[in-house]
Amino acid sequence: MRNVTVAATQMIGGWNVEENIARADKLVREAAAQGAQIILIQELFERNYFCQKQKPEYLDFAVPVSENAAVKHFAKVAKELAVVLPISIYERAGNCLYNTVVMLDADGSNMGIYRKSHIPDGPGYSEKYYFTPGDTGFKVWDTRYAKVGVGICWDQWFPECARSMALMGAELIFYPTAIGSEPHDATISSRDHWQRTQQGHAAANLTPVIVSNRIGTETEGDFSITFYGSSFIADHTGAKVQEANETDEAVLVHTFDLDEVAATRRAWGVFRDRRIDIYDTLLTKDGKINPENSK
Repeated sequence: MRNVTVAATQMIGGWNVEENIARADKLVREAAAQGAQIILIQELFERNYFCQKQKPEYLDFAVPVSENAAVKHFAKVAKELAVVLPISIYERAGNCLYNTVVMLDADGSNMGIYRKSHIPDGPGYSEKYYFTPGDTGFKVWDTRYAKVGVGICWDQWFPECARSMALMGAELIFYPTAIGSEPHDATISSRDHWQRTQQGHAAANLTPVIVSNRIGTETEGDFSITFYGSSFIADHTGAKVQEANETDEAVLVHTFDLDEVAATRRAWGVFRDRRIDIYDTLLTKDGKINPENSK
């Protein structure tokens, strides 16, 4: 038996970085008090989701990892509480700007970064303006409590991301996210689709998935997004074992026996029976294999 307790949090945004860090700090401490060892905070929690509009001045929000206020703060918190914290930031590296997670281990050390691989672009979600596509590849960290993989928001729609992390040994998969209504069409709600997609990753990989989203309505000129909240934890069968509502600040906590999960994963045989010799189409854009490339 190897029990690990995880937590997903959700909170409202705001433009004041210090206030948002303090708000996230409170939720982390609440989760730790309930026994959580690995605690997830939502995507880009330091300020409002600034990607609704393309504004050059917002590019200045990006700073190097070593200068980021949230990383500095939560490195101390991780050490104090002996918890693992994936911290989502806007990173500047040279002339490139990335949507990045910094993995802080339970001693406060920086285990490395993951840069968001899939960058969306649409009304209200103009991320291609703000972020360079990630260059780290998918990452799994052997933290004090478990082997942890992290994808970021739009990554959660891609089965290749979750499968890659599972193949790399992830025992738990985390997704910090920022998703809500569509500014150009109020009739669209992707909340249930969004949850089911990630539940499918958990089920297909027999690996628990932990998701944190933000709440509240954020307005930028003639655009506004009401975020879905609905953060949740899914077990290795894809079933939701914890779920927040759409409007309230929340801390969700659940304990997994990772040895039991691993035994179930092996028994199902889905990794045993994978046919990597016939998956060539996954490396194409249109499903058409160039014979020259398959030699």
